[in-house]
Amino acid sequence: MATAPIAELTAVTKVYPGGVVAVREAYLSVEPGEMLGIVGRSGSGKSTLLHLLGALDVPNEGSVRIAGHDIAGLRDRQLSALRGRTIGFVFQQFHLAVGTSVLDNVADGLLYAGVDRAHRRSRARDTLERVGLSHRLHHRPQELSGGERQRVAIARAVVGRPALILADEPTGNLDTASGDGVMALLHELHRDGAAIVIITHDAELAVSLPRQVTMSDGSLRET
Repeated sequence: MATAPIAELTAVTKVYPGGVVAVREAYLSVEPGEMLGIVGRSGSGKSTLLHLLGALDVPNEGSVRIAGHDIAGLRDRQLSALRGRTIGFVFQQFHLAVGTSVLDNVADGLLYAGVDRAHRRSRARDTLERVGLSHRLHHRPQELSGGERQRVAIARAVVGRPALILADEPTGNLDTASGDGVMALLHELHRDGAAIVIITHDAELAVSLPRQVTMSDGSLRET
């Protein structure tokens, strides 16, 4: 029996005030457990696409379905719950709380999952061990290297065991060795069953992935 896509865009168009078309009649299906890259230049619409796939925004036309739910029909609280259960976000700028320990940065990824503090910290500790940072639990983000901060960001994204991970330029601010380490970790998470979408301007990175989609002037095409 065929499984439903974990994320699906059907004839999606997103227009910003002033008539700027960021995404133009896009079709995209992300199957459970698959890994793909969406590649395009700056300004091609990739960030808007990420917001749509992550249920952070809604389209002007067409439909976005996440885990079978049409996001246009959900209230804000329902959207937050859907994101908390289903989606993990990894951003280029890390978005870690500077004055908070690595352990609590990751534990905070479970704030909206109804998990008490003790269990949040326990799961965060286990996840940080998995990404090789069990020795950094009580450090602050500013005390870590760029590669270590990105691994913390990934740990926070996956601590809730989401079915879909959206990674926005996950190696963009890293040196080659750190970037390779982050990609190895994302491939490991993919092997464990998560669907992973990597949004990047790096064509060489995208071509190394099992599936590639190109975005140009708001339009998507399979490569």
